[in-house]
Formats: sequence, structure tokens, C-alpha cells
Amino acid sequence: MKQSTKYLKILVNLLVALVTVVCLCFIFPKLVVFFMPFVIGWLISMVANPLVRLLERKLKIIRKHSSMMIIIGVLAAVIGLGYLAVSRLVVEAGNLITNLPQMYANLQADFEEIGENLQVFYERLPKDTQENIREVSADFTGYISDLIQKVGEPTFAAAGNFAKNVPGTLIAIIMSLLSAYFFTAERDAILIELKKIAPTGIWNRVTGVIHDLKRVVGGYFKAQFKIMAVVYVLLVLGLFILKVDYVLLVAFLIAFLDMLPFFGTGTVLGPWAVIKILSGDYRMAVGLLILYAVTQVVRQVIQPKIVGDTIGMNPLATLFFMYIGYKISSIVGMIIAVPVGMILINLYQAGVFDNQIRCVRELVNDINEFRKF
Repeated sequence: MKQSTKYLKILVNLLVALVTVVCLCFIFPKLVVFFMPFVIGWLISMVANPLVRLLERKLKIIRKHSSMMIIIGVLAAVIGLGYLAVSRLVVEAGNLITNLPQMYANLQADFEEIGENLQVFYERLPKDTQENIREVSADFTGYISDLIQKVGEPTFAAAGNFAKNVPGTLIAIIMSLLSAYFFTAERDAILIELKKIAPTGIWNRVTGVIHDLKRVVGGYFKAQFKIMAVVYVLLVLGLFILKVDYVLLVAFLIAFLDMLPFFGTGTVLGPWAVIKILSGDYRMAVGLLILYAVTQVVRQVIQPKIVGDTIGMNPLATLFFMYIGYKISSIVGMIIAVPVGMILINLYQAGVFDNQIRCVRELVNDINEFRKF
């Protein structure tokens, strides 16, 4: 092969990789948002299709008829369960916002009691340290007061925007339902047409990668949501026994934190228990610590069985992707960094990047050879 042809191939491969990365990072997310009703319809069809296939095989029901029945049933179940869960959480969130001033007063009382308990230790500190502590306490108090005031203000603008978006939302819902039906009813025809259009090599590679992604990423999310559900039930029971207000909402927030990598129930229960110990509420502190221990023991017992050896990432790789996600998009980036990292690692293991890696190695080797005398 001529050197010019070789380097032209390397250049084309690297440019293709660069364009692909740019499209995935900047263009693909915008396309997903633009076509969101169809994305939602496709997701609904993914849930409905196994049930449609079962009815088609067992009961000999025509796919188009069974598709509509299953989609209506799935939507009814999702909407019903979602309404019950969300309505309860919304009610608790509304009560929480309404009672924020009283909760803030109770928090102040707890900190005042903590301050009284630590007064002896505080008086022994140097004057400069005492002054710094007072300044930090004043700043924290001001921050909490401002936060409560902002949360408590009526959001008329948000309500107006919601009213303006109602027609667009209804159209999006209709489009999602129709696309879900057609994606499910015409699934085989769509796949046949796509297979005709796509080159055989690309089709086989894409279907193999999608199968692996479903297994790894889909398995990861299924496992995490199952663990989250178990932890949530334990938290609801424990916080209910401890007579904590807004049990469902508080348990949901703690369980969600527990699902995130490098977070856990201890992120909330630990500081909460420390505050209760310092304020003298030892019963509550012991209860929170026991609840934390129970959730951790149960998680460690069920996690290996649910997650399995083929799902998840190396802890160092997880930390690496979380840091990149945080630098790019703060907390939201940290949340989505792990599944994105799993996708990239799975694509690498499937050989998607082999051509580009080989091109870089060839280029580096040629540069090293060129530098030699």
C-alpha cells in the first residue's frame, strides 16, 4: 500500500470518528428532544412488544389488534400506578413546602440545643475561632432563610407557562400513543425495511451492539431499580416506626440517593443521626443508625444476586466517568455518567473502536520511526 493511501485511510477513519462523536454529543441530544413523542412511543412499544408477541403466539390474536389492546393496558397500568404514586408524593411535597417555616423553626431549636450542649467546648476555643464559628452560623442561617422565602413564593409565571404549554402537551401525548401503536403493530415490517436499506455488515454489527447494550445497560437499570424499590420499602417502614413526617417523600429521596454511585442512605441518615445525638434525641439517633445498618446489610445481600457479575463497572472507571460528568454538567452529569460510561465500555468491547485505535497506533508508530536518525 502506498504511504499516501495509507495516511488518507487513517485521516478518513479519524475524521469519521470525530464527526460521530460531535454528532452524538451535540446533534443527537437535540434530535431526541425534537422527536421526543416518537422516542416515548418507541419506549412504550419496547414494553408492550413482548406481551403482544405472547398473545400472538398463544391466543392467535392478530398483531394489530393485540397491539392496541396491550398498549391501552400498559398505558392504563402505568398511568394508574403513576397517578397514585405521584399524587401522593405531590401532596407530601406541597405539605412540606407549606410547613417549611415551622420546620426551619424546629431546625433552629435543634441547633440551639446543640449549641447549648457544646457551649462548654465552645468557650474553651480561641476568640478568633469563636468569631469564625459565629460568622459561619450567621451565613448558614441567612442562606436557609432566603431559600425558604424563594421556595414559598407563589410561582405564577410557572403556572402561566404550564397553561400555555397544554395544547402542545396534548399533541405530544397523541403523537406518542399513535407512534407506540405503529411501532408495535408494524414492528416486523419496519425491521425488514431497515434490513433491506442497511448494508449486511453494518446491520449485523449494529444488531449485535444493540443486543449487548440491552443486556448490560438494561440489566444495570433493572437491577438498580429493584434494589431501590427494596431499600425504599425498608426506609418507609423504618421512618414510619420512627414517626417521621412526610415518610413517602423522604424515603423516596433517600432511596434515590442510594441508587447513585458513591452515594447511599448514609449520605442522609448519617448526618441526621449525628444532629439528633448532639441535640440529645438519642432514641431517634439510634433508630436512624439501625435503619442505616439494616438497609446496608439488605443491599449487600441482594445486590450480588440481582446485579450479577456481568453488570456494572470497575470502581475506578466509575469514579473517572462521574468526575467527567460532574465537570461537564454538575450533578446531572454525575447521574448520567455511569450509564454513558457503560455504553462506551460495551462499544469498546464489541470492537466498535478497533479501526480508530489501529489507525492511531499506526500513526504513532510512523511518527516514532520518522523521528529516528
